[in-house]
Amino acid sequence: MQAVLMRETGGPQVLGLEEVERPEPGDGQVLVEVHAASVNPIDWKYRRGLMPKQLPVVLGNDVSGKVVSSRAEGFAEGDEVFGIALSGGYAEFATAPAAAIAIKPAGVSHEQAAALPVAGMTAWQALFDHGGLQAGQTALIAGAAGGVGHLAVQLARRAGASAVGIGSSRNRDFVLGLGAERYIDYTREDVATALSDVDLAFDAVGAEITQSLLATVRTGGVLVTIANAPPEQEAAARGARAVLFSMTPNPGQLSEIGRLVAAGELHVEIAEVFALSRVSRAHELSESGHTRGKIVLRVDR
Repeated sequence: MQAVLMRETGGPQVLGLEEVERPEPGDGQVLVEVHAASVNPIDWKYRRGLMPKQLPVVLGNDVSGKVVSSRAEGFAEGDEVFGIALSGGYAEFATAPAAAIAIKPAGVSHEQAAALPVAGMTAWQALFDHGGLQAGQTALIAGAAGGVGHLAVQLARRAGASAVGIGSSRNRDFVLGLGAERYIDYTREDVATALSDVDLAFDAVGAEITQSLLATVRTGGVLVTIANAPPEQEAAARGARAVLFSMTPNPGQLSEIGRLVAAGELHVEIAEVFALSRVSRAHELSESGHTRGKIVLRVDR
């Protein structure tokens, strides 16, 4: 099969299509004929060598496609599924554990479905599992136009919370259109003083924004981050919490996210769709840090 194999770390040029052996599913796993995959920031971080990864490797977590063989209860040949790949999603075929996939709703395209697993479950878990967000509260979301952030804005609003987005001026109308009640342009406003008494601040960006977000959190509130070390001591001094987490696959959450998209209650923004052979360009765009929504790879046959 054709797959994007990374043999060394470096720039986007280290990613190349090669002929590799097709993986075989183990117990509790399925083999998926991949129709679409998506690019996440962790992919280019692995490529850059910023995070360890055994080489050579096929990158990519998110996939959507059709089951061609199953060794897992609840999934059969021909089922259309989406979720987290075990063997790497930048490929014509990938294995996936049953505990990390769900049936793709008929009304959701493979490109849409491939954009959802990591970003959707990360947004869900940040808001509700780690942030404890409830109706009537306020969620401040950094990177509100990004792959995770734009879903978090919508999920917060759907839960009855007020969503405040942070981003650059070019994304103001987009984020407000998703349901955010307010937008903070970090290029013109000081985030640390623009808002106060926030119940939940969600950092999907990292760098210096983390400290600015903490300054907005009320006593008893929480800063949830996926992109930076949590300032736990500073948060405790304010009577707040700071939490760093990594997404854990949850098929129940994934199914619900897919259902919401199919029902038109959740919009997934796709910045661009690239053929698998143009994966280097997809990584360049992702690494720029200014993508609105998700970047998707299409597997043509």
